[in-house]
Parts: sequence; C-alpha cells; structure tokens
Amino acid sequence: MFKNVIVKKPCSRITEGITSSPELGKPDYQLALKQHEAYIKALKSCGVEVTVLEADEAYPDSCFVEDTAVLTRKCAIITNPGASTRKGEIEEMIPVIKKFYSEDCIEYIKAPGTLEGGDVMMVGDHFYIGRSARTNPEGIRQFIAILKKYGLNGSEVTLEKVLHLKTGVNYIENNNMLVSGEFIDKPEFEKYNKYIIPPEESYAANCIWMNGKVIVPANFPKVADIVKKAGYEIILVDTSEFRKIDGGLSCLSLRF
Repeated sequence: MFKNVIVKKPCSRITEGITSSPELGKPDYQLALKQHEAYIKALKSCGVEVTVLEADEAYPDSCFVEDTAVLTRKCAIITNPGASTRKGEIEEMIPVIKKFYSEDCIEYIKAPGTLEGGDVMMVGDHFYIGRSARTNPEGIRQFIAILKKYGLNGSEVTLEKVLHLKTGVNYIENNNMLVSGEFIDKPEFEKYNKYIIPPEESYAANCIWMNGKVIVPANFPKVADIVKKAGYEIILVDTSEFRKIDGGLSCLSLRF
C-alpha cells in the first residue's frame, strides 16, 4: 500500500517540453493546470498524503517527477536523467526526499550511468529496468547493485520502440500486468496475467495502481473496460496536455 505521493505543478514553460509527437501540438498551460489538479484529487481519493511542490520555471518537464527518483520501501535512489535538459531537476528533488528518507538510505546513480524513473517498474521487491535512450547499461548496473545492498533485486528489459519501460507495460498488482506493443511477447513477463492493450489505445497502457484502485487515462474506453473487467475500481483522469510532451499518468508522481 502507498502512503505518500509527491507531485509538482506544471510550469508555464510546459509548452517547451521534450516531445516525440509534435503533431499533437503544444500543451495548453491552463488546461494542464486543471488536469493536474484533477490528478491530485484522484490520488487523494486513494487514501494517500500528497505533497504538492510548486512549479519550477527553470525546467519545462519538471512536472514529470517520476524520472528524478525511485522510492522503495527500503531506500530512495536518486536518478541521473539521460536527457541533459533535465539533470538539474534532481537537485530540486533531493531536499524533498530527505523529508521522507534518512541520509543513510538515500543512494545516487552517478555519471556516466544514466537512469530515469519512467524506465523502472516495481513488482514487489523486484524491479524491471528498461534499457532505453534515457537509461544506459551503466545506470542499470549501478541501480541493481544498490537494490542488492538492500535485499531487493532487479533485471534489465531491452526496449526497441518506446521512450520508457512504463510507456508500454505497467504492473497493477495481484500478478496482473497491462502490456502493449513490444511487451506483449517479452519472455520476462510470461509469468504474469497479461491484459493486452489494443494498438489504438497504447498510450493508456500507462495506468497506475493506487491502493486497490487503478487510475486510467480518460478517453480510452477499451482500456477502461479491460481494467474494470480485471476486477478494479477505476478513476479516469484526462492527461491530454501531458501526452503532448511524452508524459503519462505515472510520470506525474512519485508513489511510496
């Protein structure tokens, strides 16, 4: 069960965020603020304390706090983002994380290793780490070494098409996994109950389990139906403006 969530408000420079889908247009800042407020409301309805950080105008992508750290039940691991424009976001997050974790339980991914939280999927005490354009082999090696130090473990998953691991595969507890595209047939996930996301709704593979409920992106009816039929109460949250800069539901929070 999660007790705490950290989020950061979008800044007005969200329109300058990194994107691989310029055809979707630039985010509407005011709408992004409203969607972020709805996201916070959804999280709170799942029984967690939400720490809301003020917007940081220095970093257009800084609302995507998930990439700055991986927060486990035993330690906090501060990442080293692969996108050079995002490296400064870490320094802003460290003091916040120190309010929840003692210094001796905070670890750091160091250069030349790179790792972003969007490439890390927690399944109990095992962490799947996506080898991507943003997370390199050295970052993965350091991450797994840190996990082992705390009695946890991890394994690498090679990505071929998507930006981050959780862009296409997400664990929703109870041995259930939402899979899309390249992840449908990956041998690493054979042992799970796989719920296959249709290609036309692949964006919505990025759902988040929150204390028995599942938050699902709005306007993807097939995915909403799949998650309902898997036995979960769902909460719909519109993330249209964050999608325009390669962001999804999990990207917007640190959950622990």
